[in-house]
Amino acid sequence: MAAHPVHAQEGGEIKLDPIIIDGSRGEDPKAPVRGYVAKTSSSATKTGKPLLETPQSVSVITKDQIEAKNAQTLGEVLGYTAGVSGEPFGPDPRFDSPNIRGFDGRQVQYLNGLKMMRTAGAPAVEVYGLERVEVLRGPASVMFGQGNPGGLINMISKRPVFEKFAEVGGQFGTHDYYQGTFDFGGPVARDSDFAYRLTGLVRNAGEQTDSLDNDRYFIAPALTWQPDKDTRLTILTSVQHDNPSTPSALPNELTLNSAGNRLARDFFVGDKSFDDSDRTLTNLGYEFEHRIDDTWTFRQNARYSNFDWEYQALGMATAGLAPDGRTIRRNATFQDELLNTFNVDNNLQAEFTTGKLEHTVLMGLDYRYFDNDVTTEFWAAPTLDAFDPVYGGPIALGPRTLYAKVDSRLTQVGVYIQDELVLDNWRATLGLRQDWASTRGGSTDGSGVTRSLDSDDEKMTGRAGLAYVFDNGIAPYISYATSFEPVPVPATGGVLEPTTGEQIEVGVKYQPENWNGFFTAALYDLRQKNVLTTVVVDGNPVSAQIGEVRVKGLELEAVASLAQGVDVRAAYTYMDAQIVEGPNDGNRPDNLPEHSASLWLNYKFQENSVLAGLSLGGGVRYIGQRYGNATNTFDLDSVALVDAALGYEKNGYKASLNVRNLADKNYVSTCGTFGCYYGEGRTIMGKLTRSW
Repeated sequence: MAAHPVHAQEGGEIKLDPIIIDGSRGEDPKAPVRGYVAKTSSSATKTGKPLLETPQSVSVITKDQIEAKNAQTLGEVLGYTAGVSGEPFGPDPRFDSPNIRGFDGRQVQYLNGLKMMRTAGAPAVEVYGLERVEVLRGPASVMFGQGNPGGLINMISKRPVFEKFAEVGGQFGTHDYYQGTFDFGGPVARDSDFAYRLTGLVRNAGEQTDSLDNDRYFIAPALTWQPDKDTRLTILTSVQHDNPSTPSALPNELTLNSAGNRLARDFFVGDKSFDDSDRTLTNLGYEFEHRIDDTWTFRQNARYSNFDWEYQALGMATAGLAPDGRTIRRNATFQDELLNTFNVDNNLQAEFTTGKLEHTVLMGLDYRYFDNDVTTEFWAAPTLDAFDPVYGGPIALGPRTLYAKVDSRLTQVGVYIQDELVLDNWRATLGLRQDWASTRGGSTDGSGVTRSLDSDDEKMTGRAGLAYVFDNGIAPYISYATSFEPVPVPATGGVLEPTTGEQIEVGVKYQPENWNGFFTAALYDLRQKNVLTTVVVDGNPVSAQIGEVRVKGLELEAVASLAQGVDVRAAYTYMDAQIVEGPNDGNRPDNLPEHSASLWLNYKFQENSVLAGLSLGGGVRYIGQRYGNATNTFDLDSVALVDAALGYEKNGYKASLNVRNLADKNYVSTCGTFGCYYGEGRTIMGKLTRSW
C-alpha cells in the first residue's frame, strides 16, 4: 500500500492521491493459495516477483487444483499444463518422467528450490506432501545452475502455519488401491513463536500391470520458528519408503502393430517370485530468512538427501519377440543405488533506488555435492509365452550380459547476480551466473577394468528480459536465456559432454483487475546441444548423445477462479521439434506431439442454493500424433482422454469421486527400441476426508 501526502487545493478542496493496493506483491510464493490462480512464484526469480511482471513462462498448480483432480503422481498433477507432457511413457510408479518443451524432465525436478539428483530419473515425490507445483519453462540456469533448456519443475512442500488445523482421510480405488492420510499442525502453544506440521500417508496398492506393487509409507515433520516479523526458520524433513517395480514393456507386434493378437494392458512380463523392489528416500533440510534492514535480506536454503534402492526385475529384452510371434525374450535387471546429495543456496537481496530506477538485486552462491554409487547388472532370463504364460520360480538365469559399477562424485559451485529493475511501467530482469562442475571417480566393467570418469567443466550462463505492464493488466515481454548441464555419470556408459541450450521467447500476459484470472501466450525458439538419449549396444541400453535438437513452439494458457464457484484451467501447445544433427537429422524427437490441448472445468454450487456443497468437474486431455522413437518408425495416433469429478462438502466432511480416462480409451503411450507401453486405462478413485 502506497500512501501520499494530502495536497491543499484552492477553494478549500482537498485532493487525495490514489491509494494503490498491489495484492500480488504481498502474496507469499510458498503459502497456500485459495482457488486456482497464484499471483507469484518462488521459482522464476527467487524473489517472489509477481508472475505478471516476470518475462518468462511460469505455471503454478495450486493445492486446490491438485485436490480437484485427485492427482496421485506428479505426472497427473502436470496433465493440464501448457508445454508439458505429464506421462509421456504411461503410468510408472518408479519415477515421474514429464517432458517440458520437448526435453526430458526427469533431471530438472526440484524440491523447495533444490535439485533432486539421480542418474536414472528423479525419485517419485509424494504428491500429498506438496502445497503447490511450479513449472518454469525455458532455460533456468542463471538461478538454479545445471539444467536443460526445457525448464524445471519446482515442488513446494507443505509447511507449518500459525493457525490450528487437522485433516484425516481415506481413499480407495482401481487396482486394489487403499490409502490413509493425515495432516495436522498449528502453533505449538498460544502466542508461540513456533509452529509445527505433521503430514503422513500409508498406502497399499497395485498397478495397471498385473502383480505390480505400489505400496508407500510417507511421513513429513516440519517446524517453523518465527521470533519476529523479520526472521523465519523452517525445518523440512521427510521419509518415504515404497516398493515400485517396472511396468511391462510389450512387443510392438502385439500392441501398436498387432494383427489381431493384441496383448491386454495388464499383461505381466515379469515374475512375482523374482521381482523385488525396496527403496527409501530421506530428506533433511531447512529454509532460513532474515530481513536485516529496509534494504537487505539474507536467505539460506539447504537439504541433505539419501536415496537407497535395491531392485531386481524381469523384463522384455531388447531382442523383443521371437520369430514364432509368441515367445517374448526376457532379461533380468539388478540395480543397487546408494545416493547422497547435499544442496545449499545462499543469497543476499537488496532493494534500493538509483534516480528513477527501482532495483531488486539478488546475489547468491550455491553448492551441490552428489555421491553416486550404483551397480547395474543385466542377465539373460527364461522366455515367456505371450499367449500361455507360466509364472512362478525358480528363475534360472543365463549368462550375464552387462556389469557396471559406477562410483563417482559430482560437485558444482555457482555464483550468480540478478537485477530486477522498475521504471514507471517498464520491468527488466538481467542475470549472470558462473558455474564450475567437477566429476571424480571410476566405472568398473565385468572384466574388472576400471575407467576414470574424471572431468572438469565450467560455463557462464545469462538471462535478459523486458516487459511493459499496462494499467489494464496486460504485459507483453521478450526474453533471452541460456542453460548449462553437466551430465551425471550414467550407470552404463562413460563420461558425457555437458549439454548447453539457448532460447528466445516473446509473449504477453494478462491479469484482470476486477476478477480472479491469469492468461498467458508465448512464442519461443530454443535449442540444445549434446542431447542425452539411450541407445542399444550389443543388446544392452547405453547412454549416448545425439547432437542438437531445436524446438519452436506456441503456448496458450488460462486459469481462473470466479466468485460464482467456477474454476477453470485451459491450455494449448504447438511444438515444431526437429533433430538437426546426427543420423536422425530432420526427424522429430521421440514422443513429442505437434499439438496438444487440455481443458478442466469445476463448478461448486453456492451456499444459498439447494445443492450447496456439491461440486461437479470434468476435463479433456488431447495428445496429438507423435513418434515413439527418434528414427520415426513407430507412429502413435492422437488420443483424447476425458476425466470427471464429483464432490460434496459439509460440516468439515468432504467426499469425492474421480474418474480418469472415463471412456477407458485403449492406447499406446509410447513405443520404441525397448518395447511399447500402454497409457493408463479407466481409474476410479473415491475419497473421504474430515477437517477441523
